[in-house]
Amino acid sequence: MPTGEEKVWETLAGLSPDEVCRRSEAVFDPSADLYILESFGREFRISPREKRLFSDSPEGEVFLRRLGYFFRLSVIGYLALAKDIPLSGRLLKPENMKSGQLFFRGSHVLPLDKVAEKYGSDRDQFLERGRELGGRRLTYGDASLRLFPLPRVPVVEILWLADEEFPSRADLLFDSASEIQLPIDVIWSIAMLSVLVFS
Repeated sequence: MPTGEEKVWETLAGLSPDEVCRRSEAVFDPSADLYILESFGREFRISPREKRLFSDSPEGEVFLRRLGYFFRLSVIGYLALAKDIPLSGRLLKPENMKSGQLFFRGSHVLPLDKVAEKYGSDRDQFLERGRELGGRRLTYGDASLRLFPLPRVPVVEILWLADEEFPSRADLLFDSASEIQLPIDVIWSIAMLSVLVFS
């Protein structure tokens, strides 16, 4: 199924709000004819009629401006295509998903090296940024966080600090149910968004 932004807006506009909310855990406001969805601990409003995303918070506006391309495709694709399925509890690197090699190599490679470079000697700054994004601390690596770019699509971000032997490194993992949940191009967009929020 093609998932370019225009096509996904059309798909979303044709769906029943009850179905969208059940699958995505969004809330529909019938008086304003829009969906309310949480991303990284912030509330966003999505109007399929106006093909518009907006937020009442200055922090939310930063997502819409600085990360707009990835944020729009992630949110609209999620609302239109998400499935009502449970998480598996098994973590998976995006490049190990079906067709993942196509989207996480070459020009589509995730800029995890930038995260490693920025936080590679500052675990506390990495964890603080994670808290700002609504993340919960985990015990993987030297520092790790579970974040919710979208309600049914958690990601785990892991930081490995630099030492005498190895340079710093960052990893991004999805719950393996994500590859059933959404098409790979929407997963890639969510992955890019989840990395860029740390830059």
